[in-house]
Amino acid sequence: MFSDDLGGIGFWSIPVFTAVIGWLINWSGLWMLFAPIHFHGVRVPGLARVAGALPRRVQEVPGILRGGVGWQGIVPARAAKMGSIAVDKAISRIGTPRDFYERLEPDAIAAHIVGSFREEVPLLVDEVMWREHPQLWANLPRAIRAGVIERVQAQLPEVVGRVTGEIGEHIDQLLDPKVMVIEHFERHPEVVVRIFRDFGARELRMMVVLGFVLGFLLGIPVAVLDHLLHRAWLLPVLGVAVGWVTNLLGMWLIFEPPEPRRIGPFRVQGLFARRQWEAADVYARHIAADVITLERIGAHLLDGPAGDRTRQVIADALHPAIDLALGPFAPAVRAAVGPRRFDAIRRTVALEAADRTLVPLRDADFSARQSVRIRTLVADRCRELPPRDFVEMMRAAIKEDEWLLYAHGAIMGAAGGFLHLWLFGVGG
Repeated sequence: MFSDDLGGIGFWSIPVFTAVIGWLINWSGLWMLFAPIHFHGVRVPGLARVAGALPRRVQEVPGILRGGVGWQGIVPARAAKMGSIAVDKAISRIGTPRDFYERLEPDAIAAHIVGSFREEVPLLVDEVMWREHPQLWANLPRAIRAGVIERVQAQLPEVVGRVTGEIGEHIDQLLDPKVMVIEHFERHPEVVVRIFRDFGARELRMMVVLGFVLGFLLGIPVAVLDHLLHRAWLLPVLGVAVGWVTNLLGMWLIFEPPEPRRIGPFRVQGLFARRQWEAADVYARHIAADVITLERIGAHLLDGPAGDRTRQVIADALHPAIDLALGPFAPAVRAAVGPRRFDAIRRTVALEAADRTLVPLRDADFSARQSVRIRTLVADRCRELPPRDFVEMMRAAIKEDEWLLYAHGAIMGAAGGFLHLWLFGVGG
């Protein structure tokens, strides 16, 4: 009698159900990871004020701390946190600010700045002199004014080389990759989603397939228990277990163990860690194209937390050039305008030039050409990381939120149990 039941539609409908539910759990779980990019839901008056007193797990649900009930993808909701982890777990180990700057070839940067900046020199000198001391500039013969501008242009390669050298000398104080990455991820959560999707594309697809396979395998003992015990509550309760375990095993198979282990004749290693070589290049491509680019480094140097310090470093490098530009007329000019006024003009020219000197670094085309070197650096260093550290780059940012995926699996598993009970009744 029991063997007849094992061959019946009611019996095998259970593993088929759990397989489909397992597939749906992991498919919808991936949607929960990445979508929507921005919070979708409703604001609840007063929720933001009391959210801090709620259990920590509840606070972790996207939107709760901001007073909303709804959903935002786990990855974009944690964009700033992921930026921090990306730096701590990977980028800080991949290279220092000096490594990134030197890989971008300061000599090539200097040549690009000279080429872009040379035409602005006459306008810059003329503009500052008319503003700071129009009478002096108007009284100077045209030939002397032209000579000053020609000297500045002639010195430009040497001056810019000095500027890029000074920036390189102080780059560890001027460039903070952690701030740069966190700010960029926070403003552009879609970048984080794109990195995660491409970085773990194969594993994410495998997760959905594993949901189906594990759901079917786990459904067989559930079917046996259902036919043995004939209890109405059994399928919904076991559905919770199957949903939870399906997600748990799927995550474990993808990420664990990070280092290869031998179990008898078999070599066991997490699916993601197995293809570190290939995934490193995918990660490097995104970091070089979206996160650590010459364009963004230039913007961070001028507009970041150390922007004033950067301007001062550039101004200090420019001061000698301003004296040389006046050539033999420097003492006469100093005497004519007074030492204090002369130093003020000198300082203003330097600071004006400092603001314009790094503008060419924001050239998107030049930045894209230089990004190849950053990509090579990141890919090489990622491949050298211990497998455990490499795996942590992807998993650490979502690890604290994995319980949301497991809870989602449990709820769907229970729903599948109730649906099967409604369609087939107790014991199939």
